[in-house]
Amino acid sequence: MVSAVEQLAKNANFGALSKATELKRRIMFVLGALLVYRLGTYIPVPGIDPVVWNEIFSQKGGGILDMFNMFSGGALQRMTIFALNIMPYISASIIMQLATSMSPKLEAMKKEGETGRMKINQYTRYFTVLLAAIQAYGLAVGLEQMQGSTGPAVIDAGLFFRISTVITIVGGTVFLMWLGEQITQRGVGNGISLIIFAGIVAELPRAIVSTLELGRQGQFNFLELLVIAALIVGVITFIVFMERAQRRVIVQYPKRQVGNQMMMGEQNFLPLKLNTAGVIPPIFASSLLLLPLTIVGFSGADGGDFTAAISRWLQHGQPAYMFMYGALIMFFAFFYTAIVFNPQENADMLKRYGGFIPGIRPGTPTAEHLDYVLTRITTIGALYLVFICLLPEFMLSRYSLPFYFGGTSLLIVVTVTLDTVGQIHSHLIAHQYEGLIKKSKLRGKRR
Repeated sequence: MVSAVEQLAKNANFGALSKATELKRRIMFVLGALLVYRLGTYIPVPGIDPVVWNEIFSQKGGGILDMFNMFSGGALQRMTIFALNIMPYISASIIMQLATSMSPKLEAMKKEGETGRMKINQYTRYFTVLLAAIQAYGLAVGLEQMQGSTGPAVIDAGLFFRISTVITIVGGTVFLMWLGEQITQRGVGNGISLIIFAGIVAELPRAIVSTLELGRQGQFNFLELLVIAALIVGVITFIVFMERAQRRVIVQYPKRQVGNQMMMGEQNFLPLKLNTAGVIPPIFASSLLLLPLTIVGFSGADGGDFTAAISRWLQHGQPAYMFMYGALIMFFAFFYTAIVFNPQENADMLKRYGGFIPGIRPGTPTAEHLDYVLTRITTIGALYLVFICLLPEFMLSRYSLPFYFGGTSLLIVVTVTLDTVGQIHSHLIAHQYEGLIKKSKLRGKRR
């Protein structure tokens, strides 16, 4: 059986895609949805002078705006309907997950199964609209205060501009939230991650051209450019290695009788990924850093007040920003791992099916052992995430490279690619299983 599965995995390549009709439909749906998303990043918010806004963005770039622009796929720089991208939804998800872990009522709702999950998702959507409205209003007020060399950024400031901007940007965020859910259900991969992935990848050619232009201007020489390229390749290789790393906990199943036959006990393993949380901690950490500074970044403060001082401290490359970014990544690595993997539930499931870890008693001792192992590997995984996300930050702050070459963006691109390719591979294997079953039935009828 194992050899058959291995053979299927070897044969499940993209050449079999022509026969997998369902998979082709899913991939085409994802490509179409991402095309719609990219088109939306070029639809401007009405009432803004694009020439003045480009001038202002160039002057204020290099910090929090560039990071926000990276996650929005360049939509913020163009000030389009997707300027906030999907970040309000991610912020709402963070808050709802924190509330679920602290509120007994929400915790009980989560345990209700599919019904409870749907209710929590609905609350998350409502909260997304609220956060998007607050951020959009702050964005509109900040735009009204901005002045360029040729005039104000807003053509006709006032209440009508604020209302229209809030409606437009909130509508764009809600549409992206719906689009991400549709990609997850009807496509391949996680829709929210793919939207962020598409925004980063679409802007990579421009980032490469910008980097080469910096080299032409003498900001760094050819040798330094090769070192940067080698560092990027090394970071990508390290990410692939660490994302595939796992700790296999051996699980033993005793002998059992099925009918008149005695089935021999078998040995299996419980795979625990080194980075169980995946790309979520950097995204959550970036989202929380962006949320309080969104209004500050657009406030147009002159630097003498308290908010301007906070904005300076938390700018890209500053020690306070590095510390908070790393601390938030560590926190969310443990927090999200605790959400997606419950040692007690896994121990109870093993006990229910008769499985046990050699040398560990079933029940609570098994849960404690799993928690101990998971804590150790999560510590390594969290340190790996901090290293990957902060190492390129020093290069970015020294050479003023685009954010698209940062650790967070590379981690998102590589992780989402691995996850999507893995799901495509699973669909291909399932398709070949179906073909194998059909052939076996036909042979049985002929006999």
